[in-house]
Amino acid sequence: MELGTGIGWRPEIAADVESLSGIDWVEAVAENLCADHLPDSLVRLRERGVTVVPHGVALGLGGADRPDPDRLAGLAARAELLGAPLVTEHIAFVRAGGPLTASPRLEAGHLLPVPRTRDALDVLCENVRIAQDSLPVPLALENIAALITWPDEELTEGQFLAELVERTGVRLLIDVANLHTNHVNLGQDPAKALDELPVEAIAYVHVAGGVEKNGVWHDTHAHPVSEPVLEVLAELRSRVDPPGVLLERDDAFPPGAELAGELDAIRATLRKAAPSANPGPVASPGPRPDPAPASDDTAGAGARTAATAPVPAATRDRTAVAQTALLSALVAGTPAPAGFDHRRLRVQSRALAAKRSDVVAKVAPELPEILGNGYRTAFLAYAGSRPMSGGYRRDALDFAEHVLIAGGPADPAARRRLTYWWQDRSGARPPRRTTRLVRAARAVLVGK
Repeated sequence: MELGTGIGWRPEIAADVESLSGIDWVEAVAENLCADHLPDSLVRLRERGVTVVPHGVALGLGGADRPDPDRLAGLAARAELLGAPLVTEHIAFVRAGGPLTASPRLEAGHLLPVPRTRDALDVLCENVRIAQDSLPVPLALENIAALITWPDEELTEGQFLAELVERTGVRLLIDVANLHTNHVNLGQDPAKALDELPVEAIAYVHVAGGVEKNGVWHDTHAHPVSEPVLEVLAELRSRVDPPGVLLERDDAFPPGAELAGELDAIRATLRKAAPSANPGPVASPGPRPDPAPASDDTAGAGARTAATAPVPAATRDRTAVAQTALLSALVAGTPAPAGFDHRRLRVQSRALAAKRSDVVAKVAPELPEILGNGYRTAFLAYAGSRPMSGGYRRDALDFAEHVLIAGGPADPAARRRLTYWWQDRSGARPPRRTTRLVRAARAVLVGK
């Protein structure tokens, strides 16, 4: 299916998106949409014939657990409500712990990379097949940006994606900004990745901005698209004419004229990089059949068997233990697992806490208003000892409770406002000293 040129729809820029010329489609974060009601802006866009694709961020298909049926049902409902031709998600894990490790459930609040190992690939493939069976339209998966890499990886990114496509028939959403991020942060060659992955499986392409700080590239989606990212887009276009290309912007939204300028730069890059004898656009494929068995292709036969056989429980257990150890080090301050770069783990940990602070400020804007300049410092101190386990709205309540228990804010008027805010949303008073001691004792027991 041909999508054309698109932009990420966000409520903050809804009016600008509607006014942009040459927009064929938009992408909306699935979890930000109601399953039975669309924002007026998306209704108007659909009435104009603009395609809307739901983009999921919370399934965690790369996690050790099987996909949550409720999350899958929610994504399916949004796809049907939008009349979408496909849905998209990420090759990532977003939570860990729980029954598989008999430990508290931890939420990353962000997309974290899966190890490019056979175990992780087996788990991912089975999770993808479960998701595909639950969705009413095709699924495409996005490569993510990373600040860290797993030790003892067995496959390159291109090889990992190629085998994933071969074993599941899933489509790919290639983010060229993420390829650039991994080039800067991990030394991975974007051109090599593009050479190795099956470009005929590309459903569409993401283009986004970021910023480099102290030698680390941060995929912020809050900065203009840089020239190196456009160069990766040109590399991709020299190999294939993607069915769709989309500009992403998630924060620090510029005026509509600047968004239009970035879209023009993307279109110009695609035109300039097109081969002179371009055979035309490559359609997104459906599921790819396995190649015919060959007596001397033992490796291929093994991959085909793994594509249909259930993943052994021991494989999921190993994956769960590894992902829980990493996430715990990032959000709970436990020792770093062996083989990881400790400096990069600290960078990732700080990035997770900062994003958590920013998202809580968005879902509960009263908190930074009440706490003023002290909000971020107070939140980061809280986050250092309190991993997120129940989503951002629960996190906002827990943070407010934490501040009140600690005796803050210092200003009596601000303390009253925070107390009323907390009570209005939690339906109870901040816990007294005895309750706090009982909770602390329980936390110690759970942690043992």
